[in-house]
Parts: sequence; C-alpha cells; structure tokens
Amino acid sequence: MRSMVEGGDAMLKDVAPKPERGTTGKARRLRKAMTLPEMLMWQELRRRPNGLKFRRQHPSGPYIMDFYCGDARLAIEIDGSGHDLAVQQLHDAKRDAWFEAIGIRTIRIAACDVLRDMDAVVQAILTEAAARLPLHHPAAPGGPPPPD
Repeated sequence: MRSMVEGGDAMLKDVAPKPERGTTGKARRLRKAMTLPEMLMWQELRRRPNGLKFRRQHPSGPYIMDFYCGDARLAIEIDGSGHDLAVQQLHDAKRDAWFEAIGIRTIRIAACDVLRDMDAVVQAILTEAAARLPLHHPAAPGGPPPPD
C-alpha cells in the first residue's frame, strides 16, 4: 500500500500560527493529563497511518488542538460530555471558525465513539485528511518542479 505522504516528511508549509504566550506550557501539561479516549487515539495516530504525521496537544495561536496533521491542515478534537453544554458549544464554534479562517479544518469526534469503534474513527480521520491533501506538492522555492 502506498502512503499518502511519501517518506513521511512534511511537504507543505505549516499554516498553524505560532502559539500565544502561555499556551506551550499548557499544552505540555495537557500531554501529561490526556483523557483515556485521547490516549487511545494517540496510540493510533502516533503510528503515522498512511504516512501522515500527527501532533498531540499542539498549541496554535490562543488555542491547543487535541491532534493536528500539518500536511492535511486538519485539527482533530476529541469531545467529552462537557462539550454538550451550550457555553462550551459557543466557545467551540468560535474556535473552529478561527482555525477555518486560516485554512485549518476541525473535525470533532465524540469521546464515546473513540471508545466504541476506534477503527471507524481512524478511518474517518484518514478519509478527511486524504481529501485535504493536494494532488501534488509544490516545489521548494528555487528548486526543481515536481516530477510528472
């Protein structure tokens, strides 16, 4: 099976903004306190399925993404029951719109779905990532054009 990202190297410029002050430290703390669904998801995504590299608890701007694939410009959020609250839904919508405005799509997955059917969740993530990858990767500045 041919991987989506040959060699596993990042080929696109990462569009995620640099983290704002304080978010890097918070992201480090969150990595140590991941929920069970997040830990299980990380065990799958860290294997680089289809050659895609994912980061966990990735800080960007004022936010921290549960998981992020830079090549696909895709954020994955694992939502527990707290995301059912109206105030949290408003915050999530604002956050998702902020990322969308800079070209990062967010997909939200219920934590119970991760626990119930991990294979289906991973397949859905890979399908979305594949749809967001360019057909070819642009040449490096000053480098040769991509091969045919």
